[in-house]
Amino acid sequence: MSEADERVEEMLDAAREAMERGSYAPYSNFNVGAAVLADGEVFAGANVENASYPMSVCAERNAVAAAVIAGKRSIDAVAVVSRASDPTPPCGGCRQVLNEFGPQMLVTVESAGGKRESWTLPEILPHAFGPSDLR
Repeated sequence: MSEADERVEEMLDAAREAMERGSYAPYSNFNVGAAVLADGEVFAGANVENASYPMSVCAERNAVAAAVIAGKRSIDAVAVVSRASDPTPPCGGCRQVLNEFGPQMLVTVESAGGKRESWTLPEILPHAFGPSDLR
């Protein structure tokens, strides 16, 4: 197994643990965990729902927030796991947030049964709006 593959496995493990320990999804029952890789460190997050649905926060954004709180400003990869039967990619809002910190990052998703898919962020968010668009 290559070092890159080992890092993906580490991120998927962290995402699974975050989903199991931290996901709060009493309304949708759609539990999600995510982990990002930033400067060689893994930061995990889980989705947190709210009765006021728009106030809910996705696992990917919570993982990004954990990395940012730790002083990271560049993310190399993200791993997302759910209990869905098919791999579930990040939502559009999360793709935009991920783009802010790693426009070329690897995105790996895994279903409950272990089925995986991977893309680069530009493949799933073509023509992204980013900081350079504000200049």
